[in-house]
Amino acid sequence: MQLLDIVERTPAPVPWAEGDNIPWHEPEFSARMLHEHLTQEHDAASRRFETIDRHVDWIHHQILAGQPTRILDLGCGPGLYSQRLTRLGHECVGIDYSPASIAYAQDRAAEEGLAIRYVHHDIRTADYGRGFGLVMLIYGEFNIFGPTDANRILRKAHQALRDDGGLLLEPHTAAIVRDMGQAAPNWYTARQGLFSDRPHLCLQENFWDEVRQAATIRYWVVDARSGGTTRYAQSFQAYTGDQYRAMLESKGFERVETYRSLAGEADGGQDGLFALVSHKRRQAQEP
Repeated sequence: MQLLDIVERTPAPVPWAEGDNIPWHEPEFSARMLHEHLTQEHDAASRRFETIDRHVDWIHHQILAGQPTRILDLGCGPGLYSQRLTRLGHECVGIDYSPASIAYAQDRAAEEGLAIRYVHHDIRTADYGRGFGLVMLIYGEFNIFGPTDANRILRKAHQALRDDGGLLLEPHTAAIVRDMGQAAPNWYTARQGLFSDRPHLCLQENFWDEVRQAATIRYWVVDARSGGTTRYAQSFQAYTGDQYRAMLESKGFERVETYRSLAGEADGGQDGLFALVSHKRRQAQEP
C-alpha cells in the first residue's frame, strides 16, 4: 500500500472487515510484541509482574480455594500466569497464536522443570481437550472476537470443563469499548516499535459502530524511508453486564459472579476491565 491508500480509505470500516486483529501470528511482529509483554515499564501487553502475582494469588485462593486443578489458559501469551499457577501445584495448558510468546513460555517452563503444555494455535479453532477444572481468558481478549467467534469460544470452553468446573473471563465494560471507538485520532513517530523495526509514522483513527455496538481501531504505519504503507485494524465487541450473563447461561454456565478485578477489589490502572466467574452446570446437555 502507498500513501494514496490513506487518502482514499473507507471513511468508516465495518468491524472486523479489515482484519481480525493486529498480526500476533507473524514472526517479526510476534517477536516485537514479546518485548512488550515482558517489559516492566508499562501494562500495555502484559501486566507488571507484581500485579500478576496478586492476580494469581486471588485466582488460587478465591476461585480455586487453594486446591490444585487442571487449568486451560486461553491466550496465554508468554505464560506469565501459567508459570505461577503451576508453581502453586496446578496442571496448566496454555494456547496462544503468537509463535514468539509460545516459544518463550516453553523455554521458561523447561528451564524451571515445569510440566506445562503450551500449544501454538488460534483459540478459535484449537482443540481445547477435556477435564479442566478452570478455563481462563483474561485481559480483555474476549472482546476482540466477533460475536460468532466469541460464542464458539464459550461453547468450546464449556465442553473442555468437567462438571462444575469454572470459567474465568476478564472482559471489557461496554463503556470502555465505546470510549475506544469514540476516541480522537492521533499519531506518533518512532525509530522502531511494535509495528516496525524501522523508522516509521503511525496514524491511528477510531470508529464506533452504534448498530453493531463495536469499536474499530485502524492503524496506518508509514515507513519513513520508502513511504510504503501498511494498514492494520482491530475491532472490539461491546456487551452489557446482562448480555455477558445471557451469553454464559445460554452456553450452559450458571452461578455467574462479577468482581471488580482479578484481585477481587479495585485494581489500580485497570479501568474498563472486570472479572466474571461462572461454573459449568452439572449434568447440563451440551448447548
